[in-house]
Amino acid sequence: MSAPRLAVPLVLESPERVADGMGGYRMVWRPRGVLYAAMRAGTGAERQAEVGAESVVSWRITVRGAREGDPRRPRPEQRFRMGARLFRIEAVAESGSAGQWLDCIAREERYS
Repeated sequence: MSAPRLAVPLVLESPERVADGMGGYRMVWRPRGVLYAAMRAGTGAERQAEVGAESVVSWRITVRGAREGDPRRPRPEQRFRMGARLFRIEAVAESGSAGQWLDCIAREERYS
């Protein structure tokens, strides 16, 4: 397996609950750092959502490997940001002979 070309900068974000000042909570996304990635688009589909039709595309996003527990290792509850585009991470698996890469399966959702 040849090394992937990690040329796309993505911001890794984690969800965080913060008090909304009225006794409840809201979810905010905190940046955790920039990871360089190789991206390959998968299949796409359209589905109905609360606000109308929604286009969903799956992506395989490859980043440099990091050990379990390392804050640079993406997790399924996180997402990647590329400008206004968001990629929700659904699964993470090691790849390469020594696990030097991480393949993140993510979904990009767009609303029309």
